[in-house]
Amino acid sequence: MLSVRNVDLHYGAAQALRKVSIQADIGEVTCLLGRNGVGKTSLLRAIVGHQPVTAGHVEFDGQPLGRLPTFERARRGIAYVPQGREIFPLLTVKENLETGFAPLPRRQRSIDEQIFELFPILKAMLSRRGGDLSGGQQQQLAIARALITKPKLLVLDEPTEGIQPSIIKDIGRVISLLRDRGDMAILLVEQYYEFARDLANRFAVMDRGEIVLAGTSDQMIEDDVRRYLVV
Repeated sequence: MLSVRNVDLHYGAAQALRKVSIQADIGEVTCLLGRNGVGKTSLLRAIVGHQPVTAGHVEFDGQPLGRLPTFERARRGIAYVPQGREIFPLLTVKENLETGFAPLPRRQRSIDEQIFELFPILKAMLSRRGGDLSGGQQQQLAIARALITKPKLLVLDEPTEGIQPSIIKDIGRVISLLRDRGDMAILLVEQYYEFARDLANRFAVMDRGEIVLAGTSDQMIEDDVRRYLVV
């Protein structure tokens, strides 16, 4: 579903990515691991169209994305849950979910009951403002909003950051269910190997803007991975 090949990315004169290649397939979780500041979010920005690449190729569903704008990538089926959640604090939970309608044709603009099967807490909070939710509840809302768009690729940037352990388990359960449903690819960015270990089908580890380790889950050696995660 997603193929990133030999991508370079610059912010002015500073190079953030160097010859990065990664793929994400339908029915699988691809986990991108690494410390803060190694280029993980920059890679996501390149995939969703927030930052143009300076070299290399990003293809989605067999088609090159080139300089396609972010909203067109959303229409094609790329959904992004950014680090920090970025829900609308003054909108209600229901209104936040409805912002996910934007890339959909009018006939598909409804909140599927499956959203509340995945995140039952949200159904009881539809009339509450997003800013009144806890951090963990806001993260669930951000993921649910992305799922409203009916994505083919779900991109999650550190969904466990600052979240209480009980909700981390809930988020892991949802990712597992979405993976096993078999109708989307999932690209998960994480710092914590423990969370990713039981979810991911394949891993890529970044350091200083490059992929330094990559392989399927049974090919990864935990000690080698942890070497690039310890500060």
